[in-house]
Amino acid sequence: MSRKPRAHDPVQDAPEVGEPRHSAAGPAAVAHSLRAAQREMGVRRTALTLLKVNQKDGFDCPGCAWPEPEKRHTAEFCENGAKAVAEEATRQRVTSAFFARHPVAGLAERSGYWLGQQGRLTQPMYLAEGASHYKPVGWERAFEIIGEELTALGSPDEAVFYTSGRTSNEAAFLYQLFAREFGTNNLPDCSNMCHESSGSALTETLGVGKGSVLLEDLHRAELIIVAGQNPGTNHPRMLSALEKAKAGGAKIITVNPLPEAGLERFKNPQTARGLTGGGTALTDLFLQIRIGGDQTLFRTLGKLVLAAGGADDAFIREHTLGFEEFAAAAEAVDWPETERATGLERARIEQAARMVLASGRTVVCWAMGLTQHKHAVPSIKEIVNLLLLRGDIGRPGAGVCPVRGHSNVQGDRTMGIFERPPAAFLDALEQEFGFAPPRAHGLDVVRAIRALRDGRAKVFFAMGGNFVAASPDTAVTEDAMRRARLTVHVSTKLNRSHCVTGARALILPTLGRTERDVQSGGEQFVTVEDSMGMVHASRGRLEPAGSRLLSEPAIVCRLARQVLGPKSATPWEDFETDYSLVRDRIARVVPGFEDFNRRVARPGGFTLPHAPRDTRTFPTASGKAHFTASPLEYPQVPEGRLLLQTLRSHDQYNTTIYGLDDRYRGISNGRRVVLVHPEDATALGFADGSYADLVSEWRDGTERTAPGFRIVHYPTARGCAAAYYPETNVLVPLDATADTSNTPASKSLVIRLTPA
Repeated sequence: MSRKPRAHDPVQDAPEVGEPRHSAAGPAAVAHSLRAAQREMGVRRTALTLLKVNQKDGFDCPGCAWPEPEKRHTAEFCENGAKAVAEEATRQRVTSAFFARHPVAGLAERSGYWLGQQGRLTQPMYLAEGASHYKPVGWERAFEIIGEELTALGSPDEAVFYTSGRTSNEAAFLYQLFAREFGTNNLPDCSNMCHESSGSALTETLGVGKGSVLLEDLHRAELIIVAGQNPGTNHPRMLSALEKAKAGGAKIITVNPLPEAGLERFKNPQTARGLTGGGTALTDLFLQIRIGGDQTLFRTLGKLVLAAGGADDAFIREHTLGFEEFAAAAEAVDWPETERATGLERARIEQAARMVLASGRTVVCWAMGLTQHKHAVPSIKEIVNLLLLRGDIGRPGAGVCPVRGHSNVQGDRTMGIFERPPAAFLDALEQEFGFAPPRAHGLDVVRAIRALRDGRAKVFFAMGGNFVAASPDTAVTEDAMRRARLTVHVSTKLNRSHCVTGARALILPTLGRTERDVQSGGEQFVTVEDSMGMVHASRGRLEPAGSRLLSEPAIVCRLARQVLGPKSATPWEDFETDYSLVRDRIARVVPGFEDFNRRVARPGGFTLPHAPRDTRTFPTASGKAHFTASPLEYPQVPEGRLLLQTLRSHDQYNTTIYGLDDRYRGISNGRRVVLVHPEDATALGFADGSYADLVSEWRDGTERTAPGFRIVHYPTARGCAAAYYPETNVLVPLDATADTSNTPASKSLVIRLTPA
């Protein structure tokens, strides 16, 4: 079992493994940031871009949605933010000569990393039916091709309009407006694959599907629980907020199957102590939970709070319903089951409960480690139960904090990118634009793939993102995409989705966040909403990568004019010319955006209203916050099997691969690794450095295989393993989804290891 894996990719994947790190950031992060930026952009462009990232007069980082503080550092970016900016502002270009050299079949054999390294797309490209190569096409003809396919459909519901979370508020609003004027609510987005479970749970319990805290609440908290999240890699600027909270006396509990360097110790590169000293120890209590045991943990904490008389009776009486049912469910929890579900000792859970009881202001943060399980929605409801029990909703320094990924994924949903729009939003849209929007629910990501697979959807249009690589059940997804009549991708760089096409395919190149957007009405800016409901402007400063690029709003407006024609009364040409006109319409349709243009002109932008946070009112049907008493669930793993979670390396952001290293976990020059506890690996007969195929097993007898992974002995929770996505997306069957939210269940895969 010591031989090298079979060749899977032209890029060498030969992992080298060292010791994991126990601190994040510091001088190494600064050095890596600058090297990556200068390699892609050169010294001058590096200075022009990085000093404008997340500044009040600059552009929003194209990476994560972490909010900016009111007072900003000169270098208000992290290592992965610098990499994201460098990827977009690279001097490399993909030309028509490149596509002439590379047939689509050949590109499909390349890795996502290789594709991304080729540079920026600068002109529209078209793959004709039966053709082997993309060829240049003019914008006018590109829109004609899309119009031909859309108008030939038997129903508007045979089209799917996908959105990535990097799309601006203005582009997202126009995009959903076009789709609904066309006649469909088929508006899946990347939320369907990540935080849909959060929105489902929070909407049902609190009435608002967003977090209830602002950045200053984290700074004021007495206790912060970070569950199922690795901010050191995925949201590095969050570490600064945690450091500030620690300086104010806060305690931090980390709940995760893996120890993560950033939550152990943070060396803030913006301070002398971070650059030359030992940094700040962040975690006070590490609960190394078994994958999928979070619901049981939080219910047990609720049981202990109740037993200690720690409930906020006045808050519960005045603001909630369902307490008696929740209390009975909590009382029924027994310790043997808790220890079995969580893998934690009773003493450590009791220690966590004492910390909860000692806190007058608690924030719970989470990310995809909680949202991508079959029982994800009940798990998040259990977090809400604990906070309601303590009166920690609508209290400064306390609340729910789902930490979103893409920089405007929350804003896209606010703008109406949703396959199940509320009636009030559609009513406002109808009143403002004078057409009757469709009312039937549309397709989310998983249902869209099924529809493409089954021939019920025939045109797929993606506004950004890398749909093929991000989606589950890779072979099924790719086969579904190839059954489409037309696939269209609005993109800045090449990715896997451009190589897995319908009968016809288009790549439409667009401006990036870093670039100036000049329309006939003058220089424009766009807006975004961060993870905590702050809306602010984003203004690019670089010259566009090519003269033939269009902005995302311009692409949507020209598409709408081509497809809808004179029957649409919407002033699409005016919207393309002047984005302030779009914001005027948003102000009249979307609650909280009143007087949008004036308010967003303020440096730093404005905060959207959030009733539970602002007034302790809850826009549920009952007008109260809801305790819940869902049945306890956790994965059941047969003997000789492991429970696998998928995760990111430190050298990637979602499906964008910046490099082949994961510095904090001690892995370099490769991605096909699986992290397994040494005792588990030994018991299964796998030495450190040996190779195995990963085979996922499902209750219906379904199996999926991801071949050729190096075993890495690693201090995971016992019985658990971890490996990077998108390489492991193949292991997640299309029908393996979270209840209610329909999010792919990528964080609790029962697998067996077989010799490679």
